[in-house]
Amino acid sequence: MSVPARDSHSAPFLAMVAGEASGDLLAGLLLAGVRQRWPQAVAAGIGGPQMQRLGFSAWWPHHKLSVHGFNWDTLRRYPEIVGIRKQLRARLLVERPDIFLGVDAPDFNLDLEADLRAAGIRTVHFVSPSVWAWRPERMEKIRRSADHVLCIFPFEPALLQHNGIAATYVGHPLAQMIPLVPDRQAARLSLGLAEEDTVVAILPGSRDSEIAHLAERFFQAAALVQKARPATRFVVPAAPGFRAKLQQLAQRSGLGERLQVLEGQSHSALAACDVTLLASGTATLEAALFKRPMVISYHQSRLSAAIMQRKRLQPWVGLPNILCGEFVVPELLQDQATPARLAQETLAWLEAPQSDPQRLQQLNAKFLAMHHELRRDTATIASDVIQKILQS
Repeated sequence: MSVPARDSHSAPFLAMVAGEASGDLLAGLLLAGVRQRWPQAVAAGIGGPQMQRLGFSAWWPHHKLSVHGFNWDTLRRYPEIVGIRKQLRARLLVERPDIFLGVDAPDFNLDLEADLRAAGIRTVHFVSPSVWAWRPERMEKIRRSADHVLCIFPFEPALLQHNGIAATYVGHPLAQMIPLVPDRQAARLSLGLAEEDTVVAILPGSRDSEIAHLAERFFQAAALVQKARPATRFVVPAAPGFRAKLQQLAQRSGLGERLQVLEGQSHSALAACDVTLLASGTATLEAALFKRPMVISYHQSRLSAAIMQRKRLQPWVGLPNILCGEFVVPELLQDQATPARLAQETLAWLEAPQSDPQRLQQLNAKFLAMHHELRRDTATIASDVIQKILQS
């Protein structure tokens, strides 16, 4: 179905692409701002449930783009993903949106943006690729692809502008969405947890490959924590489509009713917990905004790890550590990500109120300062940029 005729000043047609759950969340927050300014705007492309709740037409679901690393699953799905991009490009070149918004997913979006921009369609990329952390060669591709980049971290615009790329800091949407002082009591009540419970939240990721590499070792670590502290409760918020798989893996851990697999509810789990064991990614920033101690981990194929290691520019992979410029929370990657080490670092946080309360106080202060720095009216600032581009 073609997009209906519209007045681009009152009802622009925005094409959008968001991959994975985190991209869908970010795009949904951005689309909410667009809807406030242009209630009749038409928005279509690739997205998920958060976007669809705001009237987005998903020509393809966002999980079609959910791959990570260099592995067999990526190679197997590569032809399908390339085919989707080819079909989407052809459709957009015919229907000619007023603007294209690529939300994260740089491997998919930047090439698409370059083709659309070359054809005279204005392009905005939301969430700068982490050229400051790895793969700096992407800078030239960004310059060719995006009319404007919306940045979620305050140091990014100067770096991009130095390389001839128009950019605006819009803050991180999650910093406005998450309260400065989370309500732990309400979160625990919603999850059936008691105020006096010791709670560990386990977030093994939202991709097949992450769950394959991390979930079982996280559950083995949880069993070791529970052996040391028998009263500990564990909550596992499952990304869409993964609850059954995680429940199956959890059954092998021997934790029984001490471990609860949730349908989503990651923010409730983070608000309720005393510490979280989680995969590197956006969830680590969410945990920091909830002011929670954490143990960051990641494990992938040796080929993926070797390639990423060669392209890394910083000693940290976790966003809280990158933003603080130091190891404020532990990172256990690849061979270090053993159940014993994961359990050891998790237990260290659980024992910190008695053994090292200053460590917790310092961490909370750093995370609160980070929260204030990232808290901006993202939707309004972003829609201001979009309006200026539409009027240019």
